[in-house]
Amino acid sequence: MRENGSEYSTISRVAMFTTLGMTRSTASTVASRLTSTSAPRTRVAGNTALSKAASARRNILWRPSDFAFFTALIVNPTNPCPVRSISVPKPATGCGDLTDCVVLTLQKPRPKSNGKVSGLSLHLYARWRALAEAAPALREAEEAAPSERLLQRIWQHQRLRRDQLRTLDGQELVVLHPGFWNHEAGPDFRGAVLRFACRPPRSGDVEIDLHPAGWRGHGHDRNPAYRNVILHVVWDGGSGAGCALPTLALRSLLDSPLSELILSLGQEIDAPGLLAGRCSAPLRDLPEDTLREVLNQAALIRLQRKASELAARARQVGWEQSLWEGLFAALGYKQNVWPMRRVAELLPLLLARELKKRSGTFTLQARLLGVSGLLPTEPTRARASADHYLRRVWDHWWREREQFADFILPRGLWRFSGLRPANHPQRRLALAAHWLAAGHLPDELERWFGAPIPDHKLEMSLLEILQAGRDDFWSWHWTLRSARMGKTRPLLGAQRVADLAVNVVLPWFWMRAVAGKNDALQRTAEHRYFAWPKSEDNAVLRLARQRLLGGTNARALRTAAMQQGLLQIVRDFCAHSNALCENCRFPELVRGLNASLQGQDARG
Repeated sequence: MRENGSEYSTISRVAMFTTLGMTRSTASTVASRLTSTSAPRTRVAGNTALSKAASARRNILWRPSDFAFFTALIVNPTNPCPVRSISVPKPATGCGDLTDCVVLTLQKPRPKSNGKVSGLSLHLYARWRALAEAAPALREAEEAAPSERLLQRIWQHQRLRRDQLRTLDGQELVVLHPGFWNHEAGPDFRGAVLRFACRPPRSGDVEIDLHPAGWRGHGHDRNPAYRNVILHVVWDGGSGAGCALPTLALRSLLDSPLSELILSLGQEIDAPGLLAGRCSAPLRDLPEDTLREVLNQAALIRLQRKASELAARARQVGWEQSLWEGLFAALGYKQNVWPMRRVAELLPLLLARELKKRSGTFTLQARLLGVSGLLPTEPTRARASADHYLRRVWDHWWREREQFADFILPRGLWRFSGLRPANHPQRRLALAAHWLAAGHLPDELERWFGAPIPDHKLEMSLLEILQAGRDDFWSWHWTLRSARMGKTRPLLGAQRVADLAVNVVLPWFWMRAVAGKNDALQRTAEHRYFAWPKSEDNAVLRLARQRLLGGTNARALRTAAMQQGLLQIVRDFCAHSNALCENCRFPELVRGLNASLQGQDARG
């Protein structure tokens, strides 16, 4: 990074996890484990002063690295005092302390908070959320084992040390895809793809129980619906007779303490119905600035949750690798998150030092498309330009295929139904190859994060970094089999940049700032998060607006943070109720807030 004679002259070093993890810049060998000790990356640029509003919002909630505050809220939801100290998660055994590489050159006196925003407590939404989750969370904490529902969420999100998975009989296990959560009768997850002991991948179902004895106790051994199960996942493998199937015990394999997972994991958003929820009327009755602040408080919790997920992965593989995995997963959208993440997990292998000398953009496109299993085996015989490119890719890939044969993903992992052409995984991998070939994306992001950029230029400035230059093939074709387009199309659009920013880039920087105890950089991440323009509307957002706001026009959600806050409310409340909002406390909490505000107006 340039230090003298440039606009990026103020430098602040932020802690890197020096875990037994490999980052892109330190990968040097290909071994049976795709990890090695990596030196910390320590460069993050500074930032200018931020607004008082951002400083106030900075104090709204607990930090994910300090779950003590949120636990306190559950025990005493009326507690208005946030915890100010940070408990940074310790690295894995054999790693240096996180503070070893911290140089804080940007620490400044913290601006005084105005205590309230729009007349609201800065912890209002945190208290609401705590009230909703207090009972189940406390029950989980008191029990010797988590609920089966929580185990299902842990498996779905793969909150595991994925490079250390072994079945009870000692077989090494690689999860290529965890499967699709089945909410009907039958196994918990269908269509999982697993590799046992370096054998070819197997596709089948996964059943989850608390203990091995659950297999026979629940009658799965006599039920033909379970005959395609290839893995039994349990909490603790030490009690009761199980089954002859490979069994994986999760208790010692979690990527974070169970208490953190209880607080951070929620259900995926399932469509509960198109009728407006019982909270929609009271939410619409809130003053505009109050509704905005409620959504922003919920959005900050969402930022913290995403940041804690990146940090959990960084403890295993390093900050830079966790960034790549987050970016690849975000490019996969909902249908292809896991295969894209799996390709990213292979980057240390694909970018090993002995291969770097020939890792240009085209080479990396061939390698990524090859290892992903997305290369067609036959040409179209009707589209000359597509067939020519495909032959070139195969001419290169067949020379490397043997050394990567054990890691090629089955094509069945990928889902194409309902995908827009611009979002096809072939095209997204081609874009990622441009990022990797350039070799400096993390450094460019650090310079961007440290530069004094006006709010209205944030999106375009990040797009300039993430957008690839013109590609001889992919600028003219959507996929490997599509016809040549009449004009070039960019590999990445401005709307997708918003999703990458609020879901990956800013949470990544936010958590690094927390780890480095750098309040100035933490405020920078939060300021940009709340200033980011709204992202493209989608089906999930439309459903959330219908349920919570009665179908309010999308223009009412003016920022990406407000959209994120809406999704977080759905996750915290709607996902734990039914279409009739039975037993959901959110409507009464909003009505209570409305009554309180009206009472203040009457007295005022």
